[in-house]
Amino acid sequence: METRAPYVLIGSFVLAAILAVFGFVYWLNNTGGIGPRANYHVQFQGPVPGLLVGAGVLFNGIRVGEVTQLGLAPDNARFVNATISVASTTPVRADTRVGLDFQGLTGVPVVTLEGGMIVAKAGEPVTLIAEAGAGQSMTQAARDALRRVDTVLEDNSGPLKDTIANLKTFSDGLARNTGKIDGILAGLEKMTGGGTPAQKITYDLRTPQNLGPAGKTLSASLAIPEPTAVAMLQTQRMLFAPSGDNPGFADFLWADSIPKLVQARLIDSFENYDIAHAPLRTTDLGQADYQLLIDIRRFRIATEGEARVEIGLSARIVDRNGKVVASRLVETSEKLDKIEPAAAVAAFDAAFARIAKELIGWTVQAV
Repeated sequence: METRAPYVLIGSFVLAAILAVFGFVYWLNNTGGIGPRANYHVQFQGPVPGLLVGAGVLFNGIRVGEVTQLGLAPDNARFVNATISVASTTPVRADTRVGLDFQGLTGVPVVTLEGGMIVAKAGEPVTLIAEAGAGQSMTQAARDALRRVDTVLEDNSGPLKDTIANLKTFSDGLARNTGKIDGILAGLEKMTGGGTPAQKITYDLRTPQNLGPAGKTLSASLAIPEPTAVAMLQTQRMLFAPSGDNPGFADFLWADSIPKLVQARLIDSFENYDIAHAPLRTTDLGQADYQLLIDIRRFRIATEGEARVEIGLSARIVDRNGKVVASRLVETSEKLDKIEPAAAVAAFDAAFARIAKELIGWTVQAV
C-alpha cells in the first residue's frame, strides 16, 4: 500500500512557523525591549544596595528601560557608575533628577528618573548625577539618623548630665514646698476670681398661716400682677442699707427675684385666708373686676443703729377702668439680733406676715 505524504499540511505548518518567527522579531524590535534605545551614564555618590544589571529604570513611574552596566568609579571608590538603556523617546534631559527607589515588600531596587528641562548639546554624552543619599534604604536612613543623634548626645553628655541634676534639685525643692505652692496658687485663684464657684444657698419667704377667721370675703374678682420696683430690687440677693456687700451673705439667694417672690407669697396669703375667693395672677384670667397693684419701696436689712429688716410697700386697688378705688402705704420692720442668713430670713418672715395680714384686711374692706 502506498503512503501519501500530507504536503499541504506540512507546507501550512512551515509557513506558520516562519510567520511566527517574523512576528516575534518584530515584537522584540518594537515593544519587547530591543527597539531603538539610548544609553546614559549615571553616577551614584554612595552605595547602591541591591542594584543589579537588568534592574528596571522608571521615568515618572513608568518603566522605560533597564540597567545594563554597573561598576565602581575608578577615581573615587565611594562612587558607583552605572549605564542605563532606555527607549529613545524617553525625554531625558541634562538636569533630570536621578534616584533609587525600593519597590514591593522585598525592596527590589529600581533607578528612578524625574523631570528635567535643560537639553544637552548634540553629540555630547549625558552623565546624570544622582542625588546625595539616593541609594539609602529606609533602614539605612534610620541607622544614619540614630548615629547622628548618638553623636550629638555623646558630644553634649556633660551639659545633659548637669541639666538632669538641676531638674532633680528643682523637683526636690517643689516636693519640700508643696504646701506653700498650694497656698500661692489658691491666693492667685482668689485674686483673679478663678477656681470653682461656691455653691449658692437658696432661701424662701414663708407664707403666713394664721391670718384669723375670714370674717369678710372678696365680693368681686381680684388680680395681683407682678409688683413694680426699681432696678436695684430686681434681684435675688440680700440688700443692705447702707448699700454694700456682707461677707456672710456672699452665697445667699432668694428663691426668686424680690418682686416675683412678694407676688407669689401675697397670693398664697390670700389663699390661706379664703381659698374660695383668692386672687390670681393677671395671666390666669381675662379681665378681673379689680387689681391690687403693689410697688415695692424697701425690702432690705438696715444696719445703721439697731440692725433690723425693713419692708415697705405702696398698694393701690384699681377697677377695670383704671380708676383708683383705694390706696395706702404698708410698712413694717423687725429687729435683727444677728446679721446672718438664717436670722435674717426669720425676721423677714415675721415682718411679711404682718404686711400680708394688713393688706388682706384692707383689701377685703375696699373691694
